[in-house]
Amino acid sequence: MKKKVFAAFCAAAMVLTAAGCSGGNQASSEPVEVASVEDLAELNIGVQIGTTGDSAATEAVNEDSQVNRFNKGADAIQALKNGKVDCVVIDSLPAQKFVEANDDLKIVDGIFETEEYAICMKKGNTELRDSFNEALAELKEEGTLDEIQSNYIGDEIGEHPYESPADVDRSNGTLTMATNAEFEPWEYKEGDEIVGIDADIAQAICDKLGYELKIEDMAFEAILTSVDTGKADFGAAGMTVTPEREESVEFTDTYAEATQVVIVRK
Repeated sequence: MKKKVFAAFCAAAMVLTAAGCSGGNQASSEPVEVASVEDLAELNIGVQIGTTGDSAATEAVNEDSQVNRFNKGADAIQALKNGKVDCVVIDSLPAQKFVEANDDLKIVDGIFETEEYAICMKKGNTELRDSFNEALAELKEEGTLDEIQSNYIGDEIGEHPYESPADVDRSNGTLTMATNAEFEPWEYKEGDEIVGIDADIAQAICDKLGYELKIEDMAFEAILTSVDTGKADFGAAGMTVTPEREESVEFTDTYAEATQVVIVRK
């Protein structure tokens, strides 16, 4: 992990509150214009702590104190609406959901490079990783992965709900998935149920491998620790594969691509 990012994480750990922690710079009272990474250098940026957006913003700003870290992406969006930050850096699909619900905000894309999502598990657990990869390959070949994503994205939302086969064998026990259900459409709550693309993909994998699926909701930054300590068997939460994360967990083959975008006020 780069020194700048590490310092930011240490600072966040000391001052993080339930509402997030404020940066040292004053946000602009007027909407800002962003067209490149360089335009972020002097801005006050809201992010969800521990995410790729957090790392991207930390790398972009002049001072670590400019990055405002929140437990939830929704809290970062509220800070933007209240004028406490100049912009928010977050994954593209959750960004679309936030902007759809807030007509005073807009997305600026084309700022960051494409990322790849994968499922993580304890370092050294290559047996489970390989089993997941086989299941993912079958689900891709069958078209199930595409159907799951199209049920939440695009013009066919709600038309392809995933359903477990009636004769599925779950005799291999239970696998616990760690996630952060604040990341629609990848994972979010409908009532007390955690739903979304990652939840459905995890269920489809467990159906293939003969397991019950249990989903545990937690802070995003706690997922890797839960996997590493064995509290969860795997993590799925729109998790971007990075060299830093690969040092501490195993990753499956990638199953989706994403991009960080910037949300600003209109």
